[in-house]
Amino acid sequence: MSSSIPDDRRYPHRPLVGVGALIIEDGRILLVERGKDPLKGYWSLPGGLLEIGEKLDDAIRREVLEETGLIIEPLHLHEIFERIMPDANGAPEYHYVLIDYLCRVTGGALHAASDASCAAWVPQQSLSEYRLTEGTLTVIERAFANFQR
Repeated sequence: MSSSIPDDRRYPHRPLVGVGALIIEDGRILLVERGKDPLKGYWSLPGGLLEIGEKLDDAIRREVLEETGLIIEPLHLHEIFERIMPDANGAPEYHYVLIDYLCRVTGGALHAASDASCAAWVPQQSLSEYRLTEGTLTVIERAFANFQR
């Protein structure tokens, strides 16, 4: 996101559209640790917000490159996930519609960057050891099930 554009993610006027990448290789999935709020310190799929005028495929490529240094190819839409995070009074402080794609790596070198503090290939059997964002484990489990068909 450009520094000249204000960050109006908190208490948005309408839901924000985000993209996420499910990148599975050799029984492992690529995860990033969030380096900024919301959800700083939690692990999730690499991704972020769609920018005005940006196509979904371009957004997922940009976000993965910015956060992980990897060049990817989106293969197909995996699922659409809604995340609403209320504040202490129950008002929707954050509201995202997240579009997750199954992707494959085509180049680059893995390193955490942008708003990710860490990036790692996580074996499926080790996912319970990570503090995952709400709903992420279910999305990942469905992706592994579809990937292994």
